[in-house]
Amino acid sequence: MKLDILAFGAHPDDIELGCGATIAKEIAKGKTVGAVDLTRGELGTRGTAEIRDAEAKESANILGLSMRTNLKFADGFFTNDKQHQLEVIKQIRKYRPEIVLCNAIDDRHIDHGKGSKLVSDACFLSGLRKIETELDGQQQEQWRPKYVYHYIQWKNLAPDFVVDVSGFMNTKIASVLAYKTQFFDASSKEPETPISSKNFTDSIEYRARDLGRLIGVEYAEGFNVERYPAVESLFDLL
Repeated sequence: MKLDILAFGAHPDDIELGCGATIAKEIAKGKTVGAVDLTRGELGTRGTAEIRDAEAKESANILGLSMRTNLKFADGFFTNDKQHQLEVIKQIRKYRPEIVLCNAIDDRHIDHGKGSKLVSDACFLSGLRKIETELDGQQQEQWRPKYVYHYIQWKNLAPDFVVDVSGFMNTKIASVLAYKTQFFDASSKEPETPISSKNFTDSIEYRARDLGRLIGVEYAEGFNVERYPAVESLFDLL
């Protein structure tokens, strides 16, 4: 299965929070999108790995993803080394995306920056034919995505570009709230976390609304780039 976009997240729900509306918009336009979670989020204060597996599946259905898989790296302790890079490369070569979306370049949670760099490095290495990988008993061919974009998470990083996602926020919010254990629930007896407050849940909308304000639309999501995408004409930016 070749995908147009492959999104990576260090934890289940990272993708939804960072770029769920952008994904929903691209799927509505006919693009094929898949997701790869690096860990099961097993160190999370609320819920369990098994519950988060089920929540991730429900969220994928809400977004309309073509596939979702979990590499089951160690939450909090995975590293950007050869072993982990090769596993990410296998996914890139399997799905051969034109665009890869991945974690914020810098963020509060240490796994987000690590995951960002791991996936970015793997995207480059995946294009080197002398790096040999095998998946399901078959040798894989090299593949390098054309673009790697980093979505924005906890920190209010200045975006390099923003995407108008007006009309797709309801889908994004529904995909996020599929993780019932993680977000605001007045009846929950679980310990409080930075993302379980009502203010955080409300921020999903008001941060997107603020980015939308900057470009004169209702809602937007922001991204950072390591290598600027090229355009043939200034009018391609409109």
